[in-house]
Amino acid sequence: MDSVVDIQHVSKRYGSFTAVDDLSLTIPRGAIYGLLGPNGAGKTTTIRMIMNIILPDDGKIALFGGEAPGQHLTPRIGYLPEERGLYKKMHVDDLLVFLAQIKGLDRTTARRRAGEWLDRLELAGWARKKVDDLSKGMQQKVQFIATMLHEPEFLILDEPFSGLDPVNSQIMKDIVVDLARGETTILFSTHIMEQAERLCDSVCIIARGRIVVNGRLADVKREHGGRNVIVAVEQGGSVVDRVLNDRALVANTNNSGNYAEIELADGADPQDLLKGLIQAGARVTKFELAEPTLNQIFIDKVGGQAAPGRPEEVHAHA
Repeated sequence: MDSVVDIQHVSKRYGSFTAVDDLSLTIPRGAIYGLLGPNGAGKTTTIRMIMNIILPDDGKIALFGGEAPGQHLTPRIGYLPEERGLYKKMHVDDLLVFLAQIKGLDRTTARRRAGEWLDRLELAGWARKKVDDLSKGMQQKVQFIATMLHEPEFLILDEPFSGLDPVNSQIMKDIVVDLARGETTILFSTHIMEQAERLCDSVCIIARGRIVVNGRLADVKREHGGRNVIVAVEQGGSVVDRVLNDRALVANTNNSGNYAEIELADGADPQDLLKGLIQAGARVTKFELAEPTLNQIFIDKVGGQAAPGRPEEVHAHA
């Protein structure tokens, strides 16, 4: 399968701070590819280099099988940045047509597609309203439409569901899946692992500008290894904590009180863990042997690697 993005040994520095450090990754055509990591990990810096907004200090980026990033590729790319920006005094439909024309669409086609998308996202009644009259969630849906209106081959979504309610988040997730089925390649950047796990074919987790995990999601889970158990209890409290702190049974745990994701210790029998919880007085409502979640892999691999003291306030979220 040919690639839409090929990044080879790319680095980006801001003074003494290295935002991206010797990064190499390939995004295959037609994939939903997750670029994941904690805040300040280098995700947005990487996206901006792909978009040619900033230039790498080292390394090479090639798009669509060999093209260097540049303005000539703008019609083939849709970019929804983390920092939203719309002309708030323009009417919604006029704004969408204007932005689509910048990407090379003719006015008639742009207006037709804008109407279709506004209807699909339940904004048709707001078409002649000024952007400033819309709620933040509505404005986000308008910017999402603007990103897709010219039907790009490659779609970059940086925290696209931030601030949306669950209903609108699901609507937009369904659209992302539909676009991928239509062979649009999607780069999905987020620090919310549950979203990435539901959407992505492949993932790359970066921390402090370096890759810590990269590959197809199924392979990443398989290679992470370990035997994992999901436990839910209605009551238990401190007695559950005592059982989960038994290192003969539990190697690692992500314990939320009434719910825990557990990696069993080497040689531990999951039945012994269940017996220990019951004997301790916990009312167990769920006990499931499971593959590790992406959230658990993220915690295990990244841990405390979120960069303290990073200059992202100056450089707008490395």
